[in-house]
Amino acid sequence: MDVVLLTGMSGAGRSTAARALEDIGFFVTDNLPPQLLPELLQIAHEQHLERIAVVVDVRGGRMFADLDVALDRMRLADDRPTIVFLEASDDVLVRRFESNRRPHPLQGVGRVLDGLGREREVLAPLRGDADLLLDTSGMTLHDLRRAIERAFEVGAPALLKATVVSFGFKYGIPVDADFVADMRFLPNPYWVPELRELTGRDAAVNDYVVSRPGAAEFLEHYSALIHSVADGYLVEGKRFVTIAVGCTGGKHRSVAIAENLAVRLVKVGVESAVIHRDLGRE
Repeated sequence: MDVVLLTGMSGAGRSTAARALEDIGFFVTDNLPPQLLPELLQIAHEQHLERIAVVVDVRGGRMFADLDVALDRMRLADDRPTIVFLEASDDVLVRRFESNRRPHPLQGVGRVLDGLGREREVLAPLRGDADLLLDTSGMTLHDLRRAIERAFEVGAPALLKATVVSFGFKYGIPVDADFVADMRFLPNPYWVPELRELTGRDAAVNDYVVSRPGAAEFLEHYSALIHSVADGYLVEGKRFVTIAVGCTGGKHRSVAIAENLAVRLVKVGVESAVIHRDLGRE
C-alpha cells in the first residue's frame, strides 16, 4: 500500500495537492488527528486499499504534537509513509492569506507573519524528514498538480526521480534543493555580444557553455555522483531529489548545464525533469 503524508505550510497548496492525489486514485483524508493514523491504516489494509494519503498540519492544534509517536507506530507496522512537504516564502504566503481574507491558524491576535513564524518552528523537524519538498512560491495551481501527478504516477518503476532546477544566485538558492551546483566557474556567455540576449536553451549558448574547459568533466562526474547515491536513497525510502544548478542570473550557464545534466541522468537510470526558475527575470 502506498501511504502519503501530506503536510507543510498553511497557504502553500495542501488542498490543491490533496485534490491531485485524489484524482490519481488515492483515498484522501484531511486534517486527521495524528493519533488515529495507525487505526486508519489498519482499516485501509482490511479494505484492501492500495493508495492512501493523509493531510496532517498545525490545524490539529495540540494533537499535532502526537505525530512523532504515530509515525513511529506506522514504521513499526511497516507502513512507512512518503512525506510530502509544501513550502513557500513568507511574502508569497502573506499575499495568499490576504487575497483569501483568512487568518493564519497560529496567528492569534498577532499578524499573519507571526503565525507563519510559529508554524515554521513547529514544522521544522517534519520538514527535515520530508521525502519530497516542493517550493510552491513560483508555481501555479496547474504546476503543483503536475508535480504531484509526476511524483505519484501509477505504474511508475521504482526509480529515483530528480528535478533539476536552474537558478540565479542573485535571486537566492532554491529552498528545496538537496544538491547545489555552482556554474560560475565557467565563462559567462553574457560577455559575448552575440550570445548576450540568448538563453541557455538556444543552441549557440548551449554549444558555447558545454565546450568550455571543465564543463564536460562536470557533467560526467556530477551525473555519476547522483547515480551513486540513487540506490541508497531508494533503500531509505527517499524517491525524490532536487538538484539546483546556479549561475549569476539563471539565464545562460545554469540553464544549459541543467538541460544537459537531466539528459545524462536519464541515461544512468535517474528519471529527470527540468525547471528554469529564473529564466526571463532579467
